[in-house]
Amino acid sequence: MTILPDRLRVALLGGGSSAEREVSLASSAQVQKALQASGFTVVFIDTADEGFIDALQGAQADVVFICLHGRGGEDGTVQGLCELLGLPYVGCGVLASALAMDKVMSKLVFTQAGILTPDSIVVNQVDEDEVDCEALLAELGGKVVVKPVNEGSAIGVTIVRSPEELPAALAKAFCYGVQAVAERFIAGIEVTVGVLGNDSPQALPTIEIVPEREFYDYDSKYVPGMSRHIIPAGVDDAVRKECQRVAVAAHTLLGCRGMSRADTIVAEDGSVWLLEVNTIPGMTSTSLLPDAAKAAGIGLEELCHFLVGLALG
Repeated sequence: MTILPDRLRVALLGGGSSAEREVSLASSAQVQKALQASGFTVVFIDTADEGFIDALQGAQADVVFICLHGRGGEDGTVQGLCELLGLPYVGCGVLASALAMDKVMSKLVFTQAGILTPDSIVVNQVDEDEVDCEALLAELGGKVVVKPVNEGSAIGVTIVRSPEELPAALAKAFCYGVQAVAERFIAGIEVTVGVLGNDSPQALPTIEIVPEREFYDYDSKYVPGMSRHIIPAGVDDAVRKECQRVAVAAHTLLGCRGMSRADTIVAEDGSVWLLEVNTIPGMTSTSLLPDAAKAAGIGLEELCHFLVGLALG
């Protein structure tokens, strides 16, 4: 682990105005405690506050730790701000952040590279009334997952089983943007893999997610007791290694640095399907990346210290 000066000043960006504000505040609180335990001076800045840019410039920070989830934080915008201000920051750069956040563009990149990802159809809000619901479901196998193109934490996500359910699912997704994606539902075991590193990224232990509900929705992610994390995932060793390979490949392909977390589905035949990559994984008490790091012998304090070191390295 990189030895960093005790007097390091960290600007911690959290809160924000996205639909994931509350998650961001919870992540920020955990990270702030961890950074302060390392002896760093932490200046918390809520990017929803007017004048937060002035506060960031006035913080005299050596590094920025971005704990923003969703749009306006995880999509490359704040990363671009840090670049303009000449401030090093934890995590992925502008392009990797923007690509990973956009479920349409990232799927194109994964498919081009030969990574398995579920077939999907993009629906624009202006074309909402012209969608042939029966044809869409038939093309995607009869059961689909409808989601906003640029949201995380399963916000705006609906599982659709019949043509009659599709209009409401699309309307829900359009509450968060002008595009929605309908994705083929892949039945199987949900396995997530955290990745740490810049030039030589390494996969953390696999985690099998067992939600109390049909899928890993918002409450399953953040309400204690609404899901179980099995480490390592309860699949064959060869499949676990394939999940890790896919996660590292996606991290590298998108140009990620610092950290990422790949969400995959292991189908009944053992094939591994990549759903998406998260460039600012949650750091709450129920979040997956800290759990995976803990299984690898890395506590939250050490994890945050390591990520700061990667940003400054």
